Amino acid sequence: MVDQAEKELFSGNGASGNGLAEAVDVAALIRAPVLVLNLNYVPVNVCTVRRAIVLVTKGKAELLENHQGCLHTVSQDIDAPSVIRLAYMVKRPFLPRKLSKKEVFLRDKFTCQYCGKKVHDLTLDHVIPRRQQGAHTWENVVTACNRCNLHKAGRTPAEAKMRLGRVPRAPDPNPYLILQSRVILDEWEIYIPWSIRD
Repeated sequence: MVDQAEKELFSGNGASGNGLAEAVDVAALIRAPVLVLNLNYVPVNVCTVRRAIVLVTKGKAELLENHQGCLHTVSQDIDAPSVIRLAYMVKRPFLPRKLSKKEVFLRDKFTCQYCGKKVHDLTLDHVIPRRQQGAHTWENVVTACNRCNLHKAGRTPAEAKMRLGRVPRAPDPNPYLILQSRVILDEWEIYIPWSIRD
């Protein structure tokens, strides 16, 4: 359902000129990412400029940063937000992270847990092999390079005379997971803890 703010913003003369280049720029700008902060300044989402303008126009959020430019509507100029803060607190439960190849690589920082090298040919390895009834759980799965995984084969690290860099465990729930695989814009950095920018 399109509300009045959206109708005014995106009807007819959305750009300040008539050129195709300006229309393309406006189309790209309204899809640009905007960091959404909770009332307590904790990041809760990333939305588009279009959605952010609607939230600000309806009084559901306030504009904190504007580094994206300005949109020209029929009746007014509107700042294109880069960071907004909600006017109310959104309670979000911290869900446990699902066990997947990508999540194991993220937990282990894309590093082989046997040789300690960061390489491109990473695989998953079951510390206690599946054929020895090893479970497919966070505590039994680690990142391993191809070479180490082939050397270990169907043995335990002790049987293969290999050492784990650290004992695997389930990662803590991460409230900043929404930002983990995104490009962090410069103007977002003051609102994001240093630990997720590594």
